[in-house]
Amino acid sequence: MEEQDKPSGSFAMYTVGLAFALLLTGASFVVSQTDLLWAPGVPAGLAVLAIAQMGVHLVFFLHIGTGADNTNNVLALAFGVLVVTLVVAGSLWIMAHLNANMMPASAIMEMQR
Repeated sequence: MEEQDKPSGSFAMYTVGLAFALLLTGASFVVSQTDLLWAPGVPAGLAVLAIAQMGVHLVFFLHIGTGADNTNNVLALAFGVLVVTLVVAGSLWIMAHLNANMMPASAIMEMQR
C-alpha cells in the first residue's frame, strides 16, 4: 500500500472521538439548561466546552497532531484562524464606527421632507 492509500484513522479512534463529541454536546446542554453554573458564568462555560469540542474534532476526525508530517496542516489551520479573526474583528470595527457616525433617524427623516 502506498503512503496515500493508508487509512488515516481506525474505527476505535473515530468511536472515541464520537463519544467525546457527544459527551461535550450533552455537557453544553446541561450547562445551558440547568443551574449547574452561576448564571453569569454560563457563556464562559459554553465557550470552554466549544473550544474543547473543536479540539476533539481537530484531533480525532481531522487528524491534526503535532507530528512532523502535520506541519502543513497546522500552518493551514493557523492561517484560516487568522483570516477568520481578521474578517470578524474588521467587520465589528467597521460596524461600530458606522453606528457612531450615522445621523439619527429623525434627522434623516427631516432631510427627506
